[in-house]
Formats: sequence, structure tokens, C-alpha cells
Amino acid sequence: MKAINVIVGSKNPVKVAAARAVFETYYPDIPIECRGEHAPSLVPDQPLGEEETRLGAVNRVKYLQTHFDADFYCAMEGGAEKFSFGAATFAYVVIANRQHTSIGRSANLPLPEKFYQTLLEGNELGDVMDTAFNTHNIKQQGGAIGLLTHHHATRESIYTQALTLAMAPFNFPELYT
Repeated sequence: MKAINVIVGSKNPVKVAAARAVFETYYPDIPIECRGEHAPSLVPDQPLGEEETRLGAVNRVKYLQTHFDADFYCAMEGGAEKFSFGAATFAYVVIANRQHTSIGRSANLPLPEKFYQTLLEGNELGDVMDTAFNTHNIKQQGGAIGLLTHHHATRESIYTQALTLAMAPFNFPELYT
């Protein structure tokens, strides 16, 4: 049986694990080959605003499509924004094959205002969290989500949920054309 080849636009093990989990759930009887590759986002390391965050994920997938041959391409981009109700972090996800592209978004995680202000100064959320919680490289572990929810949710679980929902157009392509 031919494996489904999935390339993720990052070598971050959390992002690769989330993509692998989603494709293994959707295709339980088919081997899944999932790997991460460097793919530039062409946005700042810490995207601010929904548009910049979405664009980062889209750019990663477009890069993968022009440089690699795969059945599916995935990207996840974490960002932050100050909404009318307060600061929050979230992620945009993109899944594509050669025919279709689907864009999804995660839930918001409220951020302390002082953390958001540090992001506006040019810092990445992972570094802010490492400093605040005395952790090391939390972005390749549970992320801010894990720390701020006492690990009831993690960066991987949020990516997995958003990717699961973004698979809908691939499940019913006739409804999304």
C-alpha cells in the first residue's frame, strides 16, 4: 500500500507531530510519512495580527509546493493580536495538495497584557514564556498554551484541532469547489 506523504513547513517537532496525528486519524489504514522541512514564512518571527499570521502559514505551504513533491503540505503559524476584549495568541493552519488549499484557525488563548507588550517590542512569545516561567525552548514543547492552561491544552493539541477542522474540504471536495 502506498504511503501518504505529508510535508510540514517547519522542523519543529510539535508541528510535525500534530500533522502526523491528524493524517493518521483521517487515514488509519494507510501508512503516513510525515516530515518537517524548513519553509520561510516571509513574515516576522513573531507575527502580529491575524492577516500577518495567516500569510505566514500560506507562504510556508507555497514554498513547500514549489520545492517538494508530496501528497499534502501543511503549515502552522502562531501569532498574537490585541482584540477589543484583550490580547490573545492563536495559530493559522494551512493544508494543501495539488488541487485544493484549506485555511483554518485555532482558538484564542488570552495573553497577559505585559506579555503582549513584550511582543510589540520585537520578542517572540516562546522567549517571553521561557523568561516568565523559567523554562527552556517551550515553543518546541507545550508552548504558552501548556503553561497558561496548566497543560490542560498544549500547542500540539491546538494545532491538531485546527488541522482536523481544516481537513473538511479534503473529505468532501465536491462541496468545496
